Formats: sequence, structure tokens, C-alpha cells
Amino acid sequence: MLTHSLGFPRMGLARELKTALEGFFAGTVTPHALQGLAAQLRLRHWTAQRDAGIDLVPVGDFSFYDHMLDTAALFGVVPGRYNHAGGPVELDLYCRMARGGQDARGDVTALEMTKWFDTNYHYLVPEFTPEQTFALTGDAILQQAAEARAAGFAAKAVLPGPATFLMLGSCAGQPFDRLALLPKLLPAYCDLLARLAATCPWIELDEPVLGQDLPTGLLLPFRRAYAALAEAAGPARLMLAAPFGSIAHNLAFTQGLPVAALHVDLVRDPTQLALAAKGLAPQTALSLGLVDGRNIWRVDAAAALARIELAASHLGPDRLMIAPSCSLLHCPVDLDAETGLDPEIRSWMAFAVQKCREVRLLADAAAPGGADRPEVAAALAENRAAWESRRKSPRLANPAVRGRVADISVDMFHRPAPYAVRAGQQRAALHLPLLPTTTIGSFPQTPEIRQTRRRFRQGQLDASAYEAFLKTSVADAIARQEALGLDVLVHGEPERNDMVEFFGEMLDGFCFTRNGWVQSYGTRCVKPPVIYGDVSRPGPMTVAMAVYAQSLTPKPVKGMLTGPSTILAWSFVRDDQPREVTRRQIALALRDEVADLEAAGIRAIQIDEPGLREGLPLRRRDWETALALAVDDFRLTAAVARAKTQIHTHMCYADFGDIVPAIAAMDADVISIEASRSRMEPLAAFARDGYPNEIGPGLYDIHSPRLPSVAEMADLLRRAAAVIDPSRLWANPDCGLKTRTWDEVTAALANLVQAARRVRAELQGEAGHQKTT
Repeated sequence: MLTHSLGFPRMGLARELKTALEGFFAGTVTPHALQGLAAQLRLRHWTAQRDAGIDLVPVGDFSFYDHMLDTAALFGVVPGRYNHAGGPVELDLYCRMARGGQDARGDVTALEMTKWFDTNYHYLVPEFTPEQTFALTGDAILQQAAEARAAGFAAKAVLPGPATFLMLGSCAGQPFDRLALLPKLLPAYCDLLARLAATCPWIELDEPVLGQDLPTGLLLPFRRAYAALAEAAGPARLMLAAPFGSIAHNLAFTQGLPVAALHVDLVRDPTQLALAAKGLAPQTALSLGLVDGRNIWRVDAAAALARIELAASHLGPDRLMIAPSCSLLHCPVDLDAETGLDPEIRSWMAFAVQKCREVRLLADAAAPGGADRPEVAAALAENRAAWESRRKSPRLANPAVRGRVADISVDMFHRPAPYAVRAGQQRAALHLPLLPTTTIGSFPQTPEIRQTRRRFRQGQLDASAYEAFLKTSVADAIARQEALGLDVLVHGEPERNDMVEFFGEMLDGFCFTRNGWVQSYGTRCVKPPVIYGDVSRPGPMTVAMAVYAQSLTPKPVKGMLTGPSTILAWSFVRDDQPREVTRRQIALALRDEVADLEAAGIRAIQIDEPGLREGLPLRRRDWETALALAVDDFRLTAAVARAKTQIHTHMCYADFGDIVPAIAAMDADVISIEASRSRMEPLAAFARDGYPNEIGPGLYDIHSPRLPSVAEMADLLRRAAAVIDPSRLWANPDCGLKTRTWDEVTAALANLVQAARRVRAELQGEAGHQKTT
């Protein structure tokens, strides 16, 4: 059985690409040096996959920033504001599309960014117009395919399929049917496939939208497109891949297609196997996604082999391929680098390299007589032993935690008063002006902060010296905010390495890696904690630092927590119990932290939930139950607070419009959202659905180096005030500020405060005039 991979982590084991890219942005790394490192990483990753037993290594999965941006550049989809004259998208323009820019060449905003299906990866959203033209203007994937062939690899080109590319884009200007562009896009795809066929024996087009609810009008155009694409591929074999969900409801799109293989995600839905197999054309193989590309647990080899046997009973072994469920982009690189993990827990895990080995093991074990080969039998025995160890381990269950979950009562989900009553008490307690200003939580993680944290973790700095340094950093952050004139302050989070990992380190049931980095967007990497057992809070986590920050100022300082849905979404979660059970345990732990913060005198508490939207199922029919459970867990966390304590939440880089009723049901007093890249478009949904509480739309894009002017931010705030009652509006950035420098932050926040004051004066002037009249 042929083995293949749908993609591999891009950044490198030591995040070499991140370092080089940030050097390139800063002007200290040349384009030539950056391209040289990229070639080294690709060769290293192809070699690692081949050495692990992968027959077809992927090309096109590498990216300097994002694969959807790569596809837009490949086909010349460049918005007019970039003044691109046509032809190849050079690296400089590529980076301006990703990050925006503000220099002698002009002042341009970046493409919008949002979540990639239900993962924590963010993609750049292509912008289309009704007059959009497409042409093969780029050659990066062709060059990478040539590299792989020259190095002796059997390569499989990988890129987003045309339906996914169009459906995940946005409309520049007035809305229109983006799928109507498919006939214009198809010739460019066919041109590319014909050229790739010269160097790649296989070409994979990823269509994860097949796991969603598709418009019925797409069926015939989709089938015609893939018939044309298969013909254009010529001697290369075309694979249609559908990761991240079940395609059982969309089998009409795939049945009988003249493609060489169909890849299905059997981790997300093992039950779709038989249906998918029955609908294949006689010449089409079935690629079985059996190794979880989204999590770090070892494959259950016995269960996976049973699925291979079932597939073989339908198709015969010669028509089967074995692969991970999706791209391994969502996993760390190599478990061998984790020498500090608890040996027992480590034995339950597999990272990207190990998952490639698992794919090879399954293929070898499923071959006639393969399971009897000594090396295969030994690997299967080791797999069984690891699974038995995990199933029987006393580390997994905490009776006290499970008893507390069982004792949850209905009243624990409700605040002591409705928002209309709470709002009056909070205004009286906090003394806030119209359009109050605040930030999302974090301030720059300077080289000094990172170095000092590293010295403390390595034992080079004792606890008292580290605490003194943190307090100095907090005092500096408070002083800067007071000087800027912000109304509600934050302590800046100098002690936090990551908004999820920080909490996991203080909760039972978690463990941590040293090199388990996963790309979130661009150069931003996170190191998700691992939830292996029941979750509980041994003691307060944030109270001391919040109390210290509040002691430095008469202005309110927000206590800062990460919410249960986000901790769940941004961790590697145990897969031996329903995820909802784990999230409820997290909610109870955070509820205790809210109570302790309030008891310590903190008058505003922010519970961030950017992960709430991304965790939704791919099909809308499943949203209602999923949202209800997630909202309940937020309410369980927050409802312990008294009416006069102001509860904030934050969400960013997700499609909010579809879930405004659920956001309202969370009953947070204030929600801050990302809105600057879309120029306040999300607020239309909040206004349409009558969102009743307060909202802070982001006034500037913290992921871009450009500095928005006072006039620009004031204009955005006026747009917001046109659709949301100004008495319920706040002014804030899109997201946390940890990735920016203090120079950037100070200038941007100064402009934000001035913009809020300008619009506040305008609104108060209008109100005074109306009162006089």
C-alpha cells in the first residue's frame, strides 16, 4: 500500500524559518539567505518523511507565510490597493499582502486573516471581485517540485483545490457569488497541473469544504471541474483530499469522479469508510487518513488495522493508500527532541516524524504476512503496550474533580442580576467615560523579558529576583498606560509565555513540551500544553500579580484569564473522553480563579474566548448543541462574579456573524473583537441581531507593522457608532500586543486614545446640541 503525507510542519524543529523571516522583516536577513534556508528546510523535511517510510513526500506544503496566500499569489489574485501591475508576486509584495505596509511605496492594509476550519491555524483571506481574472503568474510550487525531483524524491504536489480557494475567499466591495468565478479560475488550475505533471507523479488538491454544507448549485460545476483537472494532469495521478471532517453528506460530489485517489479523514469519522468506498470509480484508489494529524497521541494500531481490513474487503488492498488524516502542519516536528517529558506519558505520544513512522507501520502490517515480520510484530507489540499503559494509568482520573462536575447545579450558570442592572452598578463603581479605552491584555514581550524568563527556568535566577523583575515590568506597563490616558488598564502579562500554556502550567492534568511548537499564523508559533488527565486548580494562578498591578493605580486593572473553550481549543486534548467533559473541568477551575480575583478586589475580569468559534463542527446542523455547551462553560466560569464586577471577553480572527446569538448568551458585560482589517464589518451582525451588551471593536491591526493615524481610527470608531449605541461602545486594539515593540505600541495607543477622545467630544457635542434644541 502506497504511503503519503498531506503536509509537514514548515517552521523547523528550532523554528529556524520564524527567526529568518523576522530577520527578513527587520532587514537583517537578505532575500537570498531566506531562500537558502527555505531550501534547506524543505530538503530536511522531505528526507525526514522518506526516512520514516513515506513513499510520496509533499511539495507545495512549504510556505513563507500561508498556503492560501501562496495560492492567491500563484494565480495573480492581488487586490487593487497594492498597485500590482501583473506578473509574478515578488517576496516584498507577498509580505505586504500578509502584513500590510507603511513606507515610501504607500500605506496599505493587509489581507484579512481568519481561522482555517476548526483548527488554531490562521489563513490569509483572498479577495475577489466580480471582474476577477486568473492566470498562472507564479512558479514557487513548480520550483519546489523540481527541487524534490532533483534530490531524488517521489513528490506529490499539494495545494488548495479551486472550490476551497473560492469559498474561503472574500468579496472585495459588494457581495457576489464567488463560486461563479470557477469557470474563469479553472484554466489557470489546469495550466498549473499540466506543468506539475512533468515533475510530480501525483498531484493532490485539498477540498476540506467537502466536510461543510455546500450549495446544491456547486455539484455539477464541481464534478465538471474535476473531470477537466484530471485530464489536465495527464500522466500525473490526481488525488482529491477532504481532511477535517466527514464527507458522507457530500458523496455526490465525489462518486465516480475520474480521479486517481480520494483521501478521507477516518480519524474524524471512521463510519464514512464504507460509503466512500462504494462510490469510487473503478480506477480510483481510497486513501485512508488513519493517523491523527491534529493531535499528539499515538495511533491505536489495532483499530486502524481493522479499518484497513474493512476497506480492503470493499476495494481490495491494491486500491488502498495510507496517510495521516490531514496535513501534519498542526503537530510538532519530532518527539525525539522531548527528553524532559515524563517517560510514561511520552510513550503515549507521536509527533510529525513519529506519525510518518506509524503510517509506514500500518502499511507494512496490513501487507500479506506483514504483521509476522519480526520488526513489524515488535512495533505492534510496543503500540499495544503503550495503549494498555494509558488505559490503565491512575494519572487519568481524579475522583474529586469528577464528583464536582456531577454536583454542578443550574444556578451556577447565571449571574446574580441581568445586564441592564449590572451595567448601572459597574458604571458607578468604575467611573468610566463614554467610549472607554482599554487594551486586550498583553504588552510587548521584550527580549529582556524573554531572556529573564529563560534564565529563571534554567535556574540561573532565583524566585525572588524573578518576581522583582516581573513587578518592575508590571509597574512600567501601568505607568505607560496612565501616561497614555487609557481608562481601563492591564498588567501587561510579563510572566506569561503564552495565554494557554501559562494556565496549563498551574493546573493539574497538564504536561508540557520544550520543542512542541506549532504554527499559528505567519511567524507566530505556539507550544500547546498537553491535557492527559482530569483538570483541577491547586491554587490561585493570577491573583497576586493582578492585586499588585491594581495597587499601583486608582484606575481599574483587569484580571486576565483564558476561557475554557480556548484552553481546550489551543491544547492537545486527551482523546479518551469527550472533549466537553474536559472543558467543563477547566471551567470549574477557572470559576475558582474568578472568585479569588473578585475577593481580592479586582473590579473587572476578562475571560478571553477566541477559541469559541474555531471549535465548532464543520456542519451547521451540529452548531446549536456545540455552541450551547461552550456558552454554558463560559457562564459557569463567569457567573460566580457579583453584579458590580465587570466581566469582559475577547474574540479575534474568526467569523462572528453566524454566532452572535450565542455570543449574546455568554452574557459578558463587554466583548472586544477584531474588526480593523474588515473595517467594522462584523458589527453589522451584532447590530442586526440586537446584541444587548457592550462591545469594543478593534481599531487597529496588531499583526501589522503599520501605524494607523488618529483620523483612521476615529473614522472606524464613527463607523461603529453608526450601528452600535455609543453608550455601549469601547475603543481598543484588535488583539494582544505581545508581538509588537514598545515604540509601535506607544504610538498606536496614543493615536487610539486621541481618536476616542475626538469621537467622544463629537458625540457629546451632538448630544448637548440636541438637548439644547
